[in-house]
Amino acid sequence: MNLFRNLLFWIVLALVGALLAQLLLADPGYVLVRYRGMDYTTTVAAGLLILAGTLFALWLLWKLLTLPLRAWRGHRDRQSRARLGGGLEALHHGHYARAQKLLEQAAGDDDAVAGVARSAAAQAALARGDVAGASAQVEAMGERHAASRAIAAAELALADGRPTDALVALDAPAAQPLPPRGLALRAEALAVSGQGAQAYGLLGPMRQQQALPEARLSELESRWAEASLHEAGDANVLADRWEALPKPLKSEPRVVIAYADRAADLRWEDAAAKSIEQALDARWDERLAARYGTLPIARLEQRRDNAQRWLQAHPASPALLLTLARLARAQGQWPAAQDYLHRALAQGAGSEAWEEFGHGFAAAGDDASARIAYVNALRAARGETIERLPAQRDLRQTIYDRAVTEERDEHGLPRLRE
Repeated sequence: MNLFRNLLFWIVLALVGALLAQLLLADPGYVLVRYRGMDYTTTVAAGLLILAGTLFALWLLWKLLTLPLRAWRGHRDRQSRARLGGGLEALHHGHYARAQKLLEQAAGDDDAVAGVARSAAAQAALARGDVAGASAQVEAMGERHAASRAIAAAELALADGRPTDALVALDAPAAQPLPPRGLALRAEALAVSGQGAQAYGLLGPMRQQQALPEARLSELESRWAEASLHEAGDANVLADRWEALPKPLKSEPRVVIAYADRAADLRWEDAAAKSIEQALDARWDERLAARYGTLPIARLEQRRDNAQRWLQAHPASPALLLTLARLARAQGQWPAAQDYLHRALAQGAGSEAWEEFGHGFAAAGDDASARIAYVNALRAARGETIERLPAQRDLRQTIYDRAVTEERDEHGLPRLRE
């Protein structure tokens, strides 16, 4: 398309030139110039040629006079580019002192590249542990490179554990609108400073500008959703944030646990229990099953009924057996809790089951067994050999603890144990 436009332009120009030449040849015209009593006459065509020749001579003279200046400027630009390239290469190779020196020189030579040169020089100074030098490079950028200055200042502040200062730098009016890197840093600063809801709100613009890879954004979405739920000030805010979450996040274990924990803290017991119940009904997860038994809420009978219902589908779940043991002990049924704990240990439960044994024995006044259980909890956490309890299970009970009903999927096929 560019070739066609250029060709069309030159054809039109040639036609116009031919038309003017024809007009001038048909009527060459008459030009009279009178200067200091002298008359100079010529034709229009000759006058135009003389004028064009005079302008060309003046242009050529100007080029000759400015040639040294242009040569010096070109030499300076080549040196600046060489220093910038050498500084970036030295930074990549880890020669931080040399990189900082070359990049400072490049920034002083050419203001157009001062932003990127001083940003890289700040990185070199920071790699050497020179925080003051890195800050000086950032401050030297000036307002012309406001966005680069804000990003570099935010990186330094976050590396130093000062998220508030990072937000102040990124919120500078001259740096708006923030580029993708600035958006990512602002969201990170918000999350670190305990403003997970605001960080979560920036995920849309970050996705639109492709500030981070999609896998990383999905990970941050889960983390910031969890943080925003933990930060909810009251039940209404918590409900609004929960309802605003996309459906896949509402079955994500860490997000569900965050919502249930915050609902329990706000004495919203039904919401705390139902969130885990709905998530487990939709997709089984051992973490959720374990947290269901440790929620600081009542509803013991309802929770135990749900857990026993789940046990029919997941008889080999150590987390669910531990949850049933905790609920039974909370209801004052220590013998039943012991049965569940023995089954949980047989199915692979570790230190948490032994710790629950210790709590139960201590509450029942069996201090000797409680001490053994607490020691076993420490040994199980370290992978060491555990000590037998004084009251041992007989062979029939041991077989019962280890035996589980075969799990089958919705097609009737056996489900492999994880």
